[in-house]
Amino acid sequence: MSNKIISMIRKELIDAARDKRSVMAGLYYAMGAPLLMCGMFFLLIGQLTSPEDLNIKIGNAQGAPDLVKFLSSRGISQGDGEDTKDIQLIISDDYAANMAKGLSAEVTLIADASNEKLQISIRRLEKSLQEYSGEMGSLRLIARGIDPRVMQPIKLNVEDKATPDSKAGMILGLATMTMIYAVFISGMNLAIDTSAGERERNSLALLLSHPVSTWEIVIAKITAVTIFAMVGLILTLIVSKFAYAFVPWQELGFAVSVNTNFILMMIVVGAPVAVMAASLQLFVSFMAKSFKEAQSYITIVLMVPMMLAMAASYNIAPETIQWLPVSGQLQALIEFIKGRELPLTQLAVSSAFTLAIALGLAIGMQKSLKSEKIVFGL
Repeated sequence: MSNKIISMIRKELIDAARDKRSVMAGLYYAMGAPLLMCGMFFLLIGQLTSPEDLNIKIGNAQGAPDLVKFLSSRGISQGDGEDTKDIQLIISDDYAANMAKGLSAEVTLIADASNEKLQISIRRLEKSLQEYSGEMGSLRLIARGIDPRVMQPIKLNVEDKATPDSKAGMILGLATMTMIYAVFISGMNLAIDTSAGERERNSLALLLSHPVSTWEIVIAKITAVTIFAMVGLILTLIVSKFAYAFVPWQELGFAVSVNTNFILMMIVVGAPVAVMAASLQLFVSFMAKSFKEAQSYITIVLMVPMMLAMAASYNIAPETIQWLPVSGQLQALIEFIKGRELPLTQLAVSSAFTLAIALGLAIGMQKSLKSEKIVFGL
C-alpha cells in the first residue's frame, strides 16, 4: 500500500474522529444491539420457565369444580380484575350430568384467535383442557376394567441427539445475525460523509485536484469505512461476551458462551462482509445527489443484507442462498457455533462472491469519479 493511500486513510479517519456525534451514532448499534438481545432473552426465558398466571372468565364454574381445580393447578383461574384476559370458558348446564353418565361434557371457549396478544393464552388453555380430557378418558376406561394403553397403539419414544453446544447454537445463531449486521451500521455514517458529504462541502473536487489517482482515493475510502465497520463488529463481540454471561441460560439446560474461538471466527468471516458493506455504501452515496438522498438510499439498500441474514438464521429460503454473500457466511457461522463441521466450501464461495461484488462496486466508483455529474452532483 503506497504512502499516498496511507495518508488518505489517516485523513479520512481523522476527519471522522472530529465528528464525535457521527462516530457514536454508528457505534450505538454495536453497543446497544447485544444489550437489547439479552433483554429479549431474559423475557423469553422467564416466559418459558415460569409462565404468568392466566386469569380468564369462567361461566358456570360451580358446575365443574374438578375442572376448575385442574385448571387452577395449571395456573389458569377465574378472574375479574384488569389483568383478566378477554377469554371466556363457558361450562354447559348439563356438564355434571353428562360426566356422571360417561358422556361427552360440553365446554365452549370464546376468544378472538386473530388477536396476537391472546394466541399464546388460547393455546395454553386448549392444551390444559386436552390434558384434563385425556385424564378423564383414562379414568373412564379404568372404571370399566380396560387398560387405558389400548387407546395408544403406538408409543413414540423421542431421543434428542442435540448436544448442549448445538442447543446453545440455536440461540446464538439469532444473535449472530445482529452481530454480522453491525458491519453495515457501524461504517454507514462515515461512508455517507466521506462521499456525499465531501461533495456537498466541495472537498471532493479539491481532493481530485491533487496528484492522486481515483483508484487510490477509492481504496483509501473503502479501507477507512471498513476499519470503522470492523471496529463496530469487534465492539459488538466484546459487549456480547460480557452481556450474555448474565443471562440465566442454565434454566433452559445449556449455556451460551461467546468464547475466543467464536470471536476470532466472527472477525475472519466478517472481514469480507465489511469490505463489501463499505463498497456498497460508498457506491450508493456517490450515486446520490445529496447527503439526505444518500441516507435514504442506503436505508433501503440495507434491507437486502437484513433479509439475507434473516433467511439464513430462520432457514426459510432455498439452499442456493448458502452461496450468497451474508447468508452464506452466517450459515457457516451457525454451523460452527453448533459444534458441527465447518462448511469450508460454502464459506469460501460465499466469501469470494462477497469480495467479487466489492471489487465490482470499487471499479464502478473509480469510473464514476471521472464523471463531472458524480463529482459535482449535477
